[in-house]
Amino acid sequence: MGDVLPNGLVTRPRPLIDSLNSDRWLKAEERTTELIACIQPNQASEERRNAVADYVQKHITNSFTCQVFTFGSFPLKTYLPDGDINLTVISKSSNLRESLPSEVRDMLETEENNQNAEFLVKEVQYIQAEEKIIKCVVDNIAVNIAFNQFGGLCNLCFLEEADILINQNGLFKRSIILIKAWCYYESRLGSHNELISAYALGILVVYIFHLYNNHFAGPLEVLYRFLELFSIFNWDCYCVSLWGPVSIFSLPDVTAEPPRLDSGELLLKEVFLTTCNSVSDALFPDGQDNRQEIFDRQHFNVIDPFRATNNLCRSISKGNFYRIRSAFTFGAKRMERLLVCPQEDLVAEVNQLFTNTLERHGRGISPSTG
Repeated sequence: MGDVLPNGLVTRPRPLIDSLNSDRWLKAEERTTELIACIQPNQASEERRNAVADYVQKHITNSFTCQVFTFGSFPLKTYLPDGDINLTVISKSSNLRESLPSEVRDMLETEENNQNAEFLVKEVQYIQAEEKIIKCVVDNIAVNIAFNQFGGLCNLCFLEEADILINQNGLFKRSIILIKAWCYYESRLGSHNELISAYALGILVVYIFHLYNNHFAGPLEVLYRFLELFSIFNWDCYCVSLWGPVSIFSLPDVTAEPPRLDSGELLLKEVFLTTCNSVSDALFPDGQDNRQEIFDRQHFNVIDPFRATNNLCRSISKGNFYRIRSAFTFGAKRMERLLVCPQEDLVAEVNQLFTNTLERHGRGISPSTG
C-alpha cells in the first residue's frame, strides 16, 4: 500500500501489475473473469427484466398521462442476479402529481388481485417518505417506482458517459459488478441494509478510475485499489468528491484538495466535471429536484457530482459507518494475501474472497478448482 498515505491521499500511483509478476496477477484476473460471468447480466436475465419493466411501464402509461423511464443498475447493465428494477414516472400535469403515487398503487393492487394478469404482482407498498416510492414484486423481481425524479436519469447518463470515457471493453461496468458482489454478498453493505446505495458505490468506483487514470489489469485490481484506498481514507476529516477530497471543516465550501500528491494526470478533465452541474441546472430550472441548500454532513460523506449539497451517503448511521470501514479494512487485508501467497494458491484465494457469491451464483463452477 505504498501509494496511499494514512489520510487516504495518493502519492504516486503505479499500476499494480507493474510491481508483480504479470503472469501471476493475470491468473487471478482470469479467475475473476469466470466469477463475473456467473453474476453479470446475460440474455436470459435481460429478456426477463425487459419483459417485467415493459409490463409495468405499459400499465402505468395506459392508465395515466405520463412517461415512465428505467434508471439505475438495470439499464446500466450492472445489476446483480437478484437486483431490482427502478422506474421513474414523469408527469407534466400539476394536478396529477400529488395523486399519481396513490393511483399507481391502486392500479398495481388491482393487478395483484387479477388472476389473469400477465405477471404475478405481489407485496405492493406505498412509502410516503421525502420521495414517494411504490415498491412491489413482479415475477419475483423487486420493482421500485419513483415519481418525477430526474436525478436518477442524470446519474444513469453520467455513469454511461464514464464507461464510454474509460473505454476498456466494459472494464468500468465489470468492476462495478465485482465490487457490488463483494460489498453486497461478502460484506452485506447493500443499500437494503441502509448502507451504500448502488449509485454512491458507482461514484466511488469512478473515483478510483479517475485517481489511477484508468491503468488497471482488470476488475480485480480495481477492487484491490478500491479497498486499499477507502479502508484508510480519512472519513473523519474529508468527503469524497470527484474533484478530490473536500475538508469537512471547510463546508459549505466544497473546494477540493488535489487527489494525488504527485500532480500526475487524472482521468476526468475539468470540463467533464463542470458539465455535470450545467446539465443539472438545465434539467431542473424550477427546483424540481428538491435540492437542499446545505450539505448534510454525516459519518460517511460522498458528494454528488451533480449537486454539491447532496450527500449520497447521508442515511448511513455512525454504527453502520464503522461497519463499512471495518469491512473495507478486512477486505484490504484479504486482498493483500493475493500479493504474497504461492502462485498455485491464487485461484483459491480469489475464491475465498467471493465464497458467498460462488455459493449463490456459481453455476456449477467449482470453488476449489475454478
